[in-house]
Amino acid sequence: MGELVRAMTRDGFAKAVAVTTTDMVERARQIHKMLPTATAALGRLLTAASMMGNMQKVENGSITLQVKGGGPLGTVLAVSDAQGNVRGYVQNPQVSILEKYRGKLDVGAAVGTDGMLTVIRDLQMKEPYVGSVQLVSGEIAEDITQYFVQSEQTPTACALGVLVDTDQSVRAAGGYLVQLLPGAPDSVIDRIEAGIQKAGAVTAMLDRGLSAQDMLETVLEGLDLEILETVPVAYRCYCSRERVISTLISLGREELQKIVEDQETIHMECQFCDTVYDITPEEIAGILADL
Repeated sequence: MGELVRAMTRDGFAKAVAVTTTDMVERARQIHKMLPTATAALGRLLTAASMMGNMQKVENGSITLQVKGGGPLGTVLAVSDAQGNVRGYVQNPQVSILEKYRGKLDVGAAVGTDGMLTVIRDLQMKEPYVGSVQLVSGEIAEDITQYFVQSEQTPTACALGVLVDTDQSVRAAGGYLVQLLPGAPDSVIDRIEAGIQKAGAVTAMLDRGLSAQDMLETVLEGLDLEILETVPVAYRCYCSRERVISTLISLGREELQKIVEDQETIHMECQFCDTVYDITPEEIAGILADL
């Protein structure tokens, strides 16, 4: 289980959230059989989605982050529920290692920079809110920062990190988001900037054993923090047999009829997790009868 912590400075000038996602990113790696660069890219996006999903504070709401950067990984997608539980996938999980330099995965090159980050906020209204920004670096954190500045006019600092071990498993993953609220004076801004500089990389903090709250206290050192919420978060898929069947229905009557005639059981794998649903020709005949 990971842990997500949401906080605010008592002066009301900044709000922040941090999360540890090592277990959820490792679960994603196992499901999608990802090589390290894909693990780092999807892991960063899952981490960002978890924090943004929780920040929305809309019961039963959700948020989807989609990155299409034109790089070899293809589309990278992450979805979070209202608590911060996430699921996701990467189109080409087997892209082999791209390194900027020894020990540093080149996520930007794997994601690509020629494309968009799209944020879909389901706020339980009639229509979801959709915002898109041009990718800055494909490194994810800078792209999320750009989204907040451009689409929501909120000055934001975002840091995300995934440390992949020599056996390709996830050694540490997590991140934080700090947002300035209207009226924040320069003194607070300077202090936050200095705290971010001093804190260093997320992966180094996590590797030293820092918790989500420790990260916030390190980054916002010297500011009086009020912890608003601490919740467990995990990799959680919401797939079900009913959902798979509704996907099948969308194929249309002709396709379904053909499946019945071929008399072959269909194996439908969830795109987010490793569950496989076996749908028999008899079941499909039943669906057709109901239609």
